[in-house]
Amino acid sequence: MTKASVSRLVPKVPKVPNVPGATRRAAYSASTKRALIDVAEVLFTEHGYAAASLDAIVAGARVTKGALYHHFSGKQALFEAVFERVENDAAKRIQKALKGQKDPWVKALEGLRAFLEVVQEPGYRRIVIQEGPAVLGYERFREQEERSTFANVLDIVRSVLEAGQWDLDEPMLQTYARIFFGAMSSAGESVATAADPEEAAERVEGAIAFLLAGVQMMVEAGVDMPTTLTPAPGSIAED
Repeated sequence: MTKASVSRLVPKVPKVPNVPGATRRAAYSASTKRALIDVAEVLFTEHGYAAASLDAIVAGARVTKGALYHHFSGKQALFEAVFERVENDAAKRIQKALKGQKDPWVKALEGLRAFLEVVQEPGYRRIVIQEGPAVLGYERFREQEERSTFANVLDIVRSVLEAGQWDLDEPMLQTYARIFFGAMSSAGESVATAADPEEAAERVEGAIAFLLAGVQMMVEAGVDMPTTLTPAPGSIAED
């Protein structure tokens, strides 16, 4: 993608109407920052972090490099802003799918489907899955990911587990949510990096639906939730 084509994708920083000086400067500053993030998202998606130059980004946003450095300390900080927006947009879409769902099993499956749709999108695949861990570092990547999507996972897990007669305290609910969150992150990566993401998403949906069906059967049968591992029949631990 050429600099000219990027410029066509992102409108020039708009003129700010006649308002008091401080307000006008703040509005212009916000418009400039938004334009930089818009262009950076396009270029990071199309070419990846390493190949997207700051010169191309400022040219696409039609601002100066000084304007870029006014808002961001450098390329990595700009990438982090793009990453955060992509993750937040994904979280909002999943949250929208969960909203108003009263049945915990329907809620879980709708949230799963929304997540699987998100991870198939080029921007999410490139910026979050492929580039995020390497550019941000694993710990920073995980921190950002948890900040935006963990609340949705916790909401789903809470609804599912509270459907049973299990008396779970908050730390135990958090434990289940973190385990499920890790599984979903891994599943999302497998879909995003697959040769056929749509087919991979169908496999993930089938596998998780199967696991949810097992939990649903336990709830309906009134099965007690185990708090420790039970040795299998004939195992050494049982002898």
